[in-house]
Amino acid sequence: MLEIVLFWVLAAAALVFGYLVFRLDSMAQVTFALLASFLAVAGLVLLLGLGYLGVVIALMMVIEMVIMAVFMIMFMMNPAGLMPMTMVHNKAGSAVIAIGTFVVLAAGILLVDWPTREGEPAPDPTFALGEALMGGQMLTMMTLGVGLFATIVATVVLSTDRGRYGGER
Repeated sequence: MLEIVLFWVLAAAALVFGYLVFRLDSMAQVTFALLASFLAVAGLVLLLGLGYLGVVIALMMVIEMVIMAVFMIMFMMNPAGLMPMTMVHNKAGSAVIAIGTFVVLAAGILLVDWPTREGEPAPDPTFALGEALMGGQMLTMMTLGVGLFATIVATVVLSTDRGRYGGER
């Protein structure tokens, strides 16, 4: 019973915060609304018994939103939303694309001939998923992670040399 209630609370939170992403005027508020929506989705994934994926989603989204907030505060002219702005451009076109995408994906769910399970599930699904995702590519992923982190640091160092408004010294 508690899981059902928690599922509906998290599902509603994901939808409400997702809706707020397109309704709020402040980039900072939008960032944290998006983070809250992703954390609610991570909670839903945890409820499904996929602990590894739920924790990965939560960690990735928190780190991503914090990096986005830092860059926003450093470089945007209006990070706190003192001047109203909109996150939606070409409302009619974006509504048509969103509805069309939803219809195509929903039709795909109903019309695709889904494969049937072959064999038994792994005794530890988390380990099996990690092995499938990273098995032979662990060194590649670790090298890629270090490379991406070095790129972020280099970008910040090179960008801050000009200052927030460019040309300041």
